Amino acid sequence: MATVITAEGLTKRFGSLVAVDGLDLEVHEGEVFGFLGPNGAGKTTTLRLLCALIAPTSGTAEIAGYRVGRDDERIRAMVGILTEQPGLYERLTATENLRFYAALYGLPGTLANEQVERFLRMLGLWDRRDAAVATFSRGMKQKMAIARAALHEPPVMFLDEPTTGLDPDAAKTVRAFITALRAEGRTVFLCTHNLDEADRLCDRIAFFRRSVIRIDTPDHLRQELYGRTTELRLLAPASAAELERLRTIEGVRAVEQRNGSLSVTSDDPARTNARVVRALVEGGADIAFVTERKVPLEEVYLRIVEGTELE
Repeated sequence: MATVITAEGLTKRFGSLVAVDGLDLEVHEGEVFGFLGPNGAGKTTTLRLLCALIAPTSGTAEIAGYRVGRDDERIRAMVGILTEQPGLYERLTATENLRFYAALYGLPGTLANEQVERFLRMLGLWDRRDAAVATFSRGMKQKMAIARAALHEPPVMFLDEPTTGLDPDAAKTVRAFITALRAEGRTVFLCTHNLDEADRLCDRIAFFRRSVIRIDTPDHLRQELYGRTTELRLLAPASAAELERLRTIEGVRAVEQRNGSLSVTSDDPARTNARVVRALVEGGADIAFVTERKVPLEEVYLRIVEGTELE
């Protein structure tokens, strides 16, 4: 898989403050890459470095083969970026705003009109195309800013907290838009505090605090830290002897019983669960249902970023 974003030793200092400290990073073509960390971790600074909006103190970065610090104009022309503030011209209509930015991107008139209509429709704003942006809600302005970032169909898009402050319907539209970008083969670099959103959207995630702590898929991080857990709802609680028998099954890491449910943790549920169910049924247990339990990404995040993984 081709790499479209790379950073080696990327560092940014503001006086005595080290905002980004020796960042090493690779982001692949066509993936949604989540960049997660606490407030003040340096996520927005990293985004601005990679978009060639500010210069690094040291280290290197490349976007689709273009070097930050050498090819800055080319990088700024070929990426799309959503910053924390929409930065729209509020006296202009939605269409006028996007046509203006299409002209800055160098899109010819016919193509500009097609792109404006396409992205306004995709983001649910077509019916308000002739309304002044000043009359838009925060969520509508956010969707306008995303449309602006996508107008020239950049191969790489940087989105900084795209759904912050949005109502559920607007957030759903934005998530669907990000999924559509990935389906088109675009790379999305997603800075977010929304862990549920990152879990649903991202192919891989990086936990970051001035430098990268861990990079992996959400499921691999879960499995490494917690294994995989299956919930079995029983009609009657299992006895102590039954629980002990389950713990002796090959591949079972842990068994807990709470409120009539058994939590069975293993490395390979596809192989282990059949043995667990067979043992319960042979012991006379009545099983109401079996389902996999995913550890919330929040628990993984807290353990890695704020817990013992940093010690």
